[in-house]
Amino acid sequence: MIAVFLFDESGIMAQPWAEAGIECYCVDTQHSIRKPRKEGNINYVWGDARWWTPPAPVCFLGAFPECTNVSGSGARDWPIKGGILLRDAIEQFEACRRAGGWSGAPYFIENPVSKFSKLSHIGKPDHYFNPCDYGGYLPPDRRREAAYTKKTCIWAGNGFVMPEKKSIEPVDGSKMWKMGSGNPDRQKERAKTPPGFNIAVFEANYPKILVESEI
Repeated sequence: MIAVFLFDESGIMAQPWAEAGIECYCVDTQHSIRKPRKEGNINYVWGDARWWTPPAPVCFLGAFPECTNVSGSGARDWPIKGGILLRDAIEQFEACRRAGGWSGAPYFIENPVSKFSKLSHIGKPDHYFNPCDYGGYLPPDRRREAAYTKKTCIWAGNGFVMPEKKSIEPVDGSKMWKMGSGNPDRQKERAKTPPGFNIAVFEANYPKILVESEI
C-alpha cells in the first residue's frame, strides 16, 4: 500500500506518512524526468496526474493541482490567458478527482479560493480552511510558520476525514499577498502545503486506514 500526492513538489504533505512507514510518491513535472529522487520513504517522481499510474494499491491520496491560471490573485490576467489555460487547469483538477475516486482510498484535492470554487462543473468545496487553523499541530517553536491566512478549499471523497482545527493567532496576516507579485519565490511559497495541515490530515486519517488494512 502506498500514499500518493499529485502535483506535489515540496513533499511536505508526505512527511508524516513516510515517517509512519508508508511508501509515498510525490508526483510533479517539476521533479527530474531522468533522475527520480528518493529520500527515506518519499519518492519524488516526474509525472502528471492526467497519465501517471501508481505502482501499487493506494491507501491515501492528496492532490494540489496547478492554481496559477485560476487563482483570484491572478484574475486581472484571465482575459489575456484565455480559455486554453483555463481548460488546462480544469483538466488537471478533474484528473486528480478521477484518480482519487478510482483509487478507492480517502482523498482530498486542495486549491486556494479561485475560479474553481465558482464553477458549477466542479462543484462547491466540501471544506475551507486557513493555515493558522492548524498551527496548533506544530511544536511551539515552529508555530509561527503557520501564523497566516490564505483561504483554501478542499474537495474530498472516499471517507476522507477533515481534521479538527487547532487554531493559532494569524499574526502574519495574509503573508502571501504581502510578498508581492514581483517576488520570484511567491508562486513556489503559495504552492507549499501549509505547515500543520499535513500533520492534522495524517492524524485524522491514518488510524482509520491502519485499522482497515488489518481487517
